[in-house]
Amino acid sequence: MLCYEHNKTLFYTKTYHNMIHIFVAFLLVSTSLGPVLSLQPVPDSGHRQLQNCTLNPHKDIQKLRRVQAYLKKINKPAVKTIQSPDGDVIDCVPSHLQPAFDHPQLKGQKPLKPAVRPKGHNLTEAVSESFQLWRDTGESCPKGTVPIRRTTEQDILRASSLRRYGRIRRHVRRDSTGYGHEHAVVFENGDQYYGAKASLSVWAPRVTNEYEFSLSQIWIISGSFGNDLNTIEAGWQVSPELYGDNYPRFFTYWTSDAYQTTGCYNLLCSGFVQTNNKVAIGAAISPRSSYNGRQFDIGLMVWKDPKHGHWWLEFGPGLLVGYWPAFLFSHLRSHANMVQFGGEIVNTRSSGFHTSTQMGSGHFAEEGFRKAAYFRNLQTVDWDNNLVPLTNIHLKADRANCYDIRQGRNHVWGTYFYYGGPGRNVRCP
Repeated sequence: MLCYEHNKTLFYTKTYHNMIHIFVAFLLVSTSLGPVLSLQPVPDSGHRQLQNCTLNPHKDIQKLRRVQAYLKKINKPAVKTIQSPDGDVIDCVPSHLQPAFDHPQLKGQKPLKPAVRPKGHNLTEAVSESFQLWRDTGESCPKGTVPIRRTTEQDILRASSLRRYGRIRRHVRRDSTGYGHEHAVVFENGDQYYGAKASLSVWAPRVTNEYEFSLSQIWIISGSFGNDLNTIEAGWQVSPELYGDNYPRFFTYWTSDAYQTTGCYNLLCSGFVQTNNKVAIGAAISPRSSYNGRQFDIGLMVWKDPKHGHWWLEFGPGLLVGYWPAFLFSHLRSHANMVQFGGEIVNTRSSGFHTSTQMGSGHFAEEGFRKAAYFRNLQTVDWDNNLVPLTNIHLKADRANCYDIRQGRNHVWGTYFYYGGPGRNVRCP
């Protein structure tokens, strides 16, 4: 908004937020203001100072109105609201009113019934009722509704622009470190894939600044690493820009044109159809793993429904979250040609050297169990809706001195790997 690109963090402060509204109100009743105004520096209080900023009153009013219009569109009427301990507000929205049904091809429809799970899927684990912080309140959303994390004005103002909010990941290649994205992953290609499954440990890695993130996820990929890339992604991420804190949060993402204009995180656009009233996409995960202490992991499975062709998502021990309709995609309407598991960070080199943003636990793979992050029981789904082990495994660490990966196999964990690292260190300048 005001001097936004150079002073973004000031929007996080209550003082500056109030200043915006006072300023806009003043503009609406005054006609004597000149076209250019200057603000004096705001007292620091731990935040950056506002320096030599030029204001554009007309543009600022327009942007504020666009933000308010977007909030009205994305935050649907709720039958119940729940205040989470981490500050989130969870809205219980009637399932047929969720953002997905703003899409022209879904308008007037209702969520589909659950798909048939792949053969060989084990549902014997006990379901934890408290795997997200908002559930610690003891409150829940009624049947027939879906829990949606409310988007706030502060969420949008942290983004580089309203158009980019919750949408653009700004990278298009898996095989390079362009755009500052670095990976430590296991992947398999060379066949037709109809899904993937794994359990991944949850940590709270340190993220150096608001322009970076750290995530661990499953990718379902089809097309080439160019303008026609289709991906479905799910896992956990720490993203101060998107969420305003450093909690690991359950997230989803999709795109059908290599992250250019289609797709978004979570439910921030019309796309993913949620069917579950116990899981809030974008909400903080609890508990989390601790170094040399208790380890906590979550199960994830994405697979293509043989009957309707939609891609379904399961989270935790057997909870169907919802599905991505097949019509959202081009290549993924039929199948994937690659599946990928692992971690990703953004390295902005904001201080002139490699970031100290952590991946996974922040420790290298060689440290092993209770110290390094892991994925276990990696499987893919074949053409006949069977879960099968990986047979053509490849490992890739873009910067092994910063974040690395080690893969193994045993009778308890099946195919597994440890991964991650601290980022900047003596071997990673």
